[in-house]
Amino acid sequence: MTSSPPALSDALSQERTYHDACRTALAALVDGAREEVTTGQDVSASGADAEVLGRRLRTRARDLRELPAGPLFFGRLDFADSEEAGDHAGQSYHIGRVRLAPDPSAPPLVVDWRAPVARAFYQAGPHDPRSVSVRRRFGWAPGSRGDSADLTGLEDEHLEEADGTRPSAVVAAEIERPRIGPMRDIAATIQPEQDDLVRADLTASLCVQGAPGTGKTAVGLHRAAYLLYTYPQRVRRGGMLVLGPNRAFLAYISEVLPTLGESGVRQSTLDDELARHPVTAWDDDGTARVKHDIRMAEVLRRALYARVRPEAAHPLTVPDGSYRWRVSADELEEIVRGVRAEEPSYAAGRERVRTRILHALRQRAERRTGPRGETWARKVSRARPVTALLDAVWPVVRPEEVLADLLADRTPAAVPGSRTGASSGACADPRTGAGALALAADGLLDADERRRLLRTGPARSARTARWSAADLVLLDELAGLIERPAGYEHIVVDEAQDLSPMECRAIARRSPFGSLTVLGDLAQGTTPWAARSWPELLRHLGKRDAGVTALTTGFRLPAAVAELANRLLPLLDVEVPLSRSLRRDGEAAVTRAGDLGAAAVAAVREALGQEGSVAVIAADSRTAALGEALAAAGVPASGPDTPGARVTVVPASAAKGLEYDHVVVVEPAAVVRAEERGLHRLYVVLTRAVSRLHIVHHEPLPDPLLAGPLLRGPSLTAGAPEHR
Repeated sequence: MTSSPPALSDALSQERTYHDACRTALAALVDGAREEVTTGQDVSASGADAEVLGRRLRTRARDLRELPAGPLFFGRLDFADSEEAGDHAGQSYHIGRVRLAPDPSAPPLVVDWRAPVARAFYQAGPHDPRSVSVRRRFGWAPGSRGDSADLTGLEDEHLEEADGTRPSAVVAAEIERPRIGPMRDIAATIQPEQDDLVRADLTASLCVQGAPGTGKTAVGLHRAAYLLYTYPQRVRRGGMLVLGPNRAFLAYISEVLPTLGESGVRQSTLDDELARHPVTAWDDDGTARVKHDIRMAEVLRRALYARVRPEAAHPLTVPDGSYRWRVSADELEEIVRGVRAEEPSYAAGRERVRTRILHALRQRAERRTGPRGETWARKVSRARPVTALLDAVWPVVRPEEVLADLLADRTPAAVPGSRTGASSGACADPRTGAGALALAADGLLDADERRRLLRTGPARSARTARWSAADLVLLDELAGLIERPAGYEHIVVDEAQDLSPMECRAIARRSPFGSLTVLGDLAQGTTPWAARSWPELLRHLGKRDAGVTALTTGFRLPAAVAELANRLLPLLDVEVPLSRSLRRDGEAAVTRAGDLGAAAVAAVREALGQEGSVAVIAADSRTAALGEALAAAGVPASGPDTPGARVTVVPASAAKGLEYDHVVVVEPAAVVRAEERGLHRLYVVLTRAVSRLHIVHHEPLPDPLLAGPLLRGPSLTAGAPEHR
């Protein structure tokens, strides 16, 4: 901090005055942008130019108007007056979330944190000062909306004199600030290793293995903001997509990009991206596992292209005035087989066959009567005989038709124990049901796996079929085989460890030429198909050359919680490094109680005596009863879809990616027992606490948690506290 109280007071006064000037400039920019929208659309050479200009001006005015209220800068760089500093010699720059200048040609009052000169704020250090003499960090009152009076402190680091051993008090205070409401940006506290990832080139695909509390999600969102700033035209033209695991998570992160001055980024879940139909059917775990298996990609490809039938070609005759142009069945069959061998997308293949048939007809016509123009070509290519032939050899199909026919149970083969149909091929219809599946899955799926896929009950058409969540993944695969979708320039994928191979393919189709930022933690994989290693998952995503970087230093997770969660890692069947925390604060406590509801209420009441958010996390089947117990005790609680609630009851299955200051975990044994990868789910649940974790249980705790002392800090009075 500044060396003496008078010096601190003077510096704070000067910085508050500077901030007032910045606020005045921002207000003028907002007013000016409104005026430009009103007048600028008429200043143009053409109507098209006016439309483009108007859209740009409206976008700029909207972005300025919707910029969330808050401090306009969080740091300052003072460069040394030396030759090494180049153009920055003797200059000072305030660093903020967005660039702020009176007009485009004027020197900025605030430099955007993404600008090249601002990188020194994150990377400069005693061993590499990067020509920075002083790095200043500002401390703002929690929840400040940008009132200059909220600037409560500042801290100067003289890099040429520092030894690098004293941590920043301002950074520590920002990291440890209580967590209420949506996720905040970390622009003020980005660490050097995070900055390297954030500023990676647009063409690079990255995979970040991040232990809980290491900021991997924030890194991904800040990389999105950096790419939008650095490559604005290219990224906005190609589009950017942020994929989260669920809508509660999206609500939690929704404010980060707007705070950084970026809007217009699509934030979605993969389920929403694949939602061709509502989910009205449910698969058991075994069936879902087969549908998500990578082998289904080849099964679906075979089923789709089985509809291509070169042998169905018949002689073609096309009337053309007084002429009749003919192509033999053999030549047509050869055309279809040739196109099929080229492996185009299904829809493109059909049109390629049409084009080659037209070419054959044109050759015959031009040999007899001379050149033919484009009008003739369009007429002939759409002639009824040509279309009828195409429908015979390469029919138009919809994904729903292919999948409904493939999964239809139309032979006795789907009956367990049957020795006919799908298991033997007898009495099988090669176009639908067990027959189609037997042919498409030959050598890929065994009889039991095929039986799981076939639907029992009344046969349904594609129009009336009911679809499960896993079916939507298969429909997307088929849709991609029929007609390749438009892709995004960049996609950020969070909680990627839970993706199945087929879900990875759905993402890869949306990024055929773009890049990915893949975020996750193998230890937090909870789906039956969760990844065990990153290289395999990256291969399914189509980015096998992406580099994998591990973040192991926890900034949000206190040491007490990190050490407890690390005890589970040896049992999780994944190779990830142990996490460590820079924070030596925090508490982890345990209470055994006969009445879990009363003990949970007591734990929540104790947590409410401190600042910050409180979450009660339990197995999904127990959350309703816990919510009722809290309500009966006069403690209102919300669900995880309500950002900013003081008390939240969270099903264990929805806890991933969320953070709370105080977490009460109820009956860990029930969390473990509830699903196949229950220990992984418990690891997720335990690491949601960023200040204090309290475990309330009646059943014995999982053995790994008993490997060392659990209780730190005060224990509860409701139930008998355990001391180990």
